[in-house]
Amino acid sequence: MSNMLLEAKELHTYYGASHILHGIDFHIRQGEGIALMGRNGMGKTTLIKSMLGIVRPRHGRILVRGDDFTRAPTYRTVQRGIAYVPEGRGIFPNLSVRENLQMAARAGVDGQREWTFERVMATFPRLGERINNGGWQLSGGEQQMLTIGRALMTNPDLLILDEATEGLAPLIALEIWRIVKEIRKTGIATMIVDKNHSAVTSICDRAMILVKGEVVFDGSSEQVREDPGLIQKHLGV
Repeated sequence: MSNMLLEAKELHTYYGASHILHGIDFHIRQGEGIALMGRNGMGKTTLIKSMLGIVRPRHGRILVRGDDFTRAPTYRTVQRGIAYVPEGRGIFPNLSVRENLQMAARAGVDGQREWTFERVMATFPRLGERINNGGWQLSGGEQQMLTIGRALMTNPDLLILDEATEGLAPLIALEIWRIVKEIRKTGIATMIVDKNHSAVTSICDRAMILVKGEVVFDGSSEQVREDPGLIQKHLGV
C-alpha cells in the first residue's frame, strides 16, 4: 500500500461561475503533518471539501491511498481512514457527550482500535466531567474537544482540522494545541488550518500557503518560521 494517504492532482473547483481552486496539487503521507495556510477566502476549506467529495471539483483527480476517488461519495472516502473536524464543529446538539462519541466508534482501515472511549476520556478529561450533558450545553472549547474526540473514535490515519482554535479563549486554545501535539506523537497524519501561524507550524512538518486558489508556497514549516517576509506577504493583515 502506498504511503500516500491523500493526493489531489490539478484540482479546479468552482462555486457556480466563480473559479475558486486553480489547478492545485496536494499530497500528504502517512504520519505527516501539514499546515494549510492563507488569508480568509483563499480556498483552504474548498480544497479540503473538494478532496473529501463534499464539493465536486470540475477538473482534476483525487487519490486516496493510491486509488482514484475523484467521483466517490464522501462516506467512502472517509472510510479509508480520514477524519474531518469541520469549521463550526458539527456536533449533534441533541445527543449527549457519550452518545456523540459512541455513535462514531469503529475500527480503523487495518482493524486497529487504539482510540477507545476510555482513551478519549483520558485525553479529554473535561469531556468526562460533561459526559451526560447535551452537545448544546457545552462551551465552544468543549465542543471542539468533543469533535476531535469523535474523530479519533473512528481510528483514523489522517485527521483534518479546519480552523482548529477559531473563536476559543486563549487558555482553551493552548489546551487544544497540547492535545493535537499528543495526537501527532501517535503517528496520525494531520492537516491543520488555523490562523495561529506560530502554533500550527511548530506542530506540522510542512506548510502550504494558498493565495486566490493557487499554491504560492509548499515547503518545510521551518522555512516559514524563519522567513517573516513570507508570512507578511501572504498571511499578514
